[in-house]
Amino acid sequence: MKLNLLSCDAQRPDKRAIAKCIAELAANISESLAYELTDILLEGDAVDIEVHDKNSGSALRSLRKLSIDYEIIE
Repeated sequence: MKLNLLSCDAQRPDKRAIAKCIAELAANISESLAYELTDILLEGDAVDIEVHDKNSGSALRSLRKLSIDYEIIE
C-alpha cells in the first residue's frame, strides 16, 4: 500500500518519534532517510512512502497517533 503523508498537525511534533515510525513502517527506508523525510514533512511538503500490507492497520493507527494527515494512494 502506498501512502502520501500530507502534514503533521501536532503543536509540538516529535521528530524522533515520527522518523522512527516512518523507518519501521515503510519498505526500504533507512533510519537516516526517515529523518530526512520527517524534515520534509514538517516543512510542509508531502512525502510518499510504501507500507507492507501486513503492517497497514498498525501503520495508519501510528500515523493518526502522531497527528499526521495522510491519504491512501493504492
